[in-house]
Amino acid sequence: MAEEFLQLESKVIEALKTVYDPEIPVNVYDLGLIYEINIDEEKKKVRLVMTLTAPNCPVADSLVQEVQDKVEAIDGVEEVELNLTFDPPWSRDMMSEEALLELGLL
Repeated sequence: MAEEFLQLESKVIEALKTVYDPEIPVNVYDLGLIYEINIDEEKKKVRLVMTLTAPNCPVADSLVQEVQDKVEAIDGVEEVELNLTFDPPWSRDMMSEEALLELGLL
């Protein structure tokens, strides 16, 4: 059971890494926009908590919808609950080393 959970979590992360913030050429996962990934294996439900780089992000709706669509498309996922938050506010400190390297900030 634990192995299946890890496989599903890996698939969710892989899917998130295919969604890019159009203003910054880095995926939403490495950018640190995904605060939580919770998986309920029995209900085949994924609950995500994410943020945006700014509350007035002009692509907020399309970015959130793309995240939802990509995770819903994963085999074994029947429902996605996506919650948007701005607490805590996003900062560059939340970015992965890969993202920092890609942007030349390391």
